[in-house]
Amino acid sequence: MSIIISLCVLLLLSYVFDLSASKTRIPTVILLIALGWGVKQASSFLGFQEHNLNPILPLLGTVGLILIVLEGSLELEINRSKLPLVGKSSLIALIPMLILSVGLAWAFDYFGHTGFKIGLVNAIPFTVISSAIAIPSARNLLSDQKEFVTYESSLSDIFGVILFNFVALNDEFTAASYGEFFIQLILILAISLVSTLLLSYLLGNIKHHVKFVPIMLMVVLIYAISKTFHLPSLIFILLFGLFLGNVDELKHLKFIQKLKTENLQEEVHKFRELITEITFMIRSLFFLLFGFLIETKELLNLATISWAISIVAAIFLIRWLCLKAFGYRASPLLFLAPRGLITILLFLSIPLTQVAGIANKSLIIQVIILCALIMMGGLMMQKPVKDIE
Repeated sequence: MSIIISLCVLLLLSYVFDLSASKTRIPTVILLIALGWGVKQASSFLGFQEHNLNPILPLLGTVGLILIVLEGSLELEINRSKLPLVGKSSLIALIPMLILSVGLAWAFDYFGHTGFKIGLVNAIPFTVISSAIAIPSARNLLSDQKEFVTYESSLSDIFGVILFNFVALNDEFTAASYGEFFIQLILILAISLVSTLLLSYLLGNIKHHVKFVPIMLMVVLIYAISKTFHLPSLIFILLFGLFLGNVDELKHLKFIQKLKTENLQEEVHKFRELITEITFMIRSLFFLLFGFLIETKELLNLATISWAISIVAAIFLIRWLCLKAFGYRASPLLFLAPRGLITILLFLSIPLTQVAGIANKSLIIQVIILCALIMMGGLMMQKPVKDIE
């Protein structure tokens, strides 16, 4: 019973943090991690029995990643006027990732003697922007800035997972491995098309009073099965969300009309509300647990702090150059490059044979915390803005 009481209190505190974020401009994730860490210290001080909660973190992270990308894509508007934004956000998500991955891989190889390939596997988690932190943190920005952050961070997650799987699962980069990668992309696009149309039809036509939970379970099932076969399954989540969020733009197409779009739009609105609620809970639990599992000695590890500062400096320098090159104002977009949920998931997914001691848990934690603190500082310096009606 005490666990239930504790969870309820912690989630209610998370809700308070979320409500107050627009006033304090402190990202909710910072407060959640700090709260989780504080609970761990209090538990140790009071002598409560500790349980091994580490296996729960990847599970919460995977479900959270699905929900966060789905929630973000449901809010995005797709039309011809948005194509330049999609193109720019794609490049700004991809270019820094490639530069940082190669640079860090070289550094890990040079200073840690990891070998370039293993260094690259360990470098990629540091290069991915966390949509779990970026999207909710951009809530109070102008609508075009928020839209850019949603596209960029969601695409960064997808590019990061694709790049990580390609590097980690191939011993050598040959024509055969590139061919297999291309086939995987074609397969996931085909699966996404069929699954999206089927799920959309069910969403608009199921008359039973329980419909959204089965739809969500099928989404997770398709993701998990695709992931088992090493397909870039986040593409399915993104395309499914984009389709549902923009079905009104496609209703002139004959095969879309068979989905009964009038009824479907109403159901999509209800579905979006449910996803928002569940995403809040899963994201809160993930970062509370992440904070709880942080060991103070890992956070204050002096052996890795110089590496962490160097990596974070490189992240923001390359981001600043990239934003300038594409004609964007640096502030506030410069600060919205957090590392978080996806970084942790990729780090935990590194095969045991490719783990490098130089890229350890302490370094991951320090980079995540430093990026979050810089984001918090940058957002707190911004003056309140409103969209022009």
